[in-house]
Amino acid sequence: MKILVLTNLFPTPWDPLRGAFNRQQFALLGQRHEVDVLTAVDFRERMAGRRGDVDVPGLRTGHFVFVYPPRIGRSLHALCWFASLMWQHGRRLRAGHYDALLVSWAYPDGAAAGWVARRLGIPYVVKVHGSDLNVQAEHALRRVQIRSALRGAGAVVAVSRALGEKAIALGCSPDRVHVVYNGIDNALFSPGSRSDARERVGLPASVPVVLYVGNLKASKGCIDLINAFPAVLAIHPDARLVFVGAGPCRDALLARAGALGCTANVELRGAFPHHALGDWFRAATVLCLPSHNEGVPNVVLEAMACGTPVVATRVGGIPEVVPDYAGTLVPVNDVAALGHALNEALGHRFDYPRIAAHASMFRWDDNVDALERILHDVAAAASLPIGVSA
Repeated sequence: MKILVLTNLFPTPWDPLRGAFNRQQFALLGQRHEVDVLTAVDFRERMAGRRGDVDVPGLRTGHFVFVYPPRIGRSLHALCWFASLMWQHGRRLRAGHYDALLVSWAYPDGAAAGWVARRLGIPYVVKVHGSDLNVQAEHALRRVQIRSALRGAGAVVAVSRALGEKAIALGCSPDRVHVVYNGIDNALFSPGSRSDARERVGLPASVPVVLYVGNLKASKGCIDLINAFPAVLAIHPDARLVFVGAGPCRDALLARAGALGCTANVELRGAFPHHALGDWFRAATVLCLPSHNEGVPNVVLEAMACGTPVVATRVGGIPEVVPDYAGTLVPVNDVAALGHALNEALGHRFDYPRIAAHASMFRWDDNVDALERILHDVAAAASLPIGVSA
């Protein structure tokens, strides 16, 4: 098959660390089929300058600059996304003769991609991840566009059962919704020596370490975590709270650490490439991700694959993948419960091999097998011979 992928969640020279899960999935798909990936780059990010190079073997990659009116008219973003793409790549896309279109993220990407697919005369599949439904679909004008995109799709791929149910609630036919969990790269994420990992990342050998990996933004719960940390220090005064990631809450986290008097125990290490995260997970005593909404965050799967227990919020698909023996789940925005759960986790003797064995069941090969079948079935159902498009 010849597949066109449209998304904002993929590495670009302006954000080389973005969408590592899609990079892994699309690269494997590209080993089996002819895959073109076009990534939307926010015009403000584009003007900020390049931050690195991106080379994904087996894929033809490109980008387009997504131009839109900032701070207003969010309900117009899908139209702007569509216009930006077609103005910059319309001729190339019409000459592409694709069998199917895969779009990753429901809004504005999915809404716009539905129009692109109709313009090209090809079927499309929407992959949904989390806040693209949990947050964006809560806004009336965007919800109408998302609902239309899901109903028009040949299939909807959800990364959790919770998201699949959300898609059905938005009007998608249940027989076209497929739950396909993300995978992990076992070559990168597997158990290993905690002391060796701590030496490599520069952490003390014997102190409890609470690790956060992800974007530093309020919706990921990073502020909740630092507010809960004094309760941890009350019982574990030598504990460290380490943030690995970048984002708009960095300064707020530093200020809050100062206000709480725990600056000496808090470290903001910045963002690291995906291939470097394994040592951070192995170095941690516990991973904490207190998100306000989620699909199934890959950092949770990857931490468990290293044998590291998890404290997270009971949102989205997290309860589907974190069994009781692998950690503790708490309500959203409950700082007291979060602190209590972290203290329990730091004092508990977990069965680390059992945690790692559970996570090893989430395999990228299985994920891409399922995605490949879905794309093939959608293309075949469009009444076009594989290899021929309108």
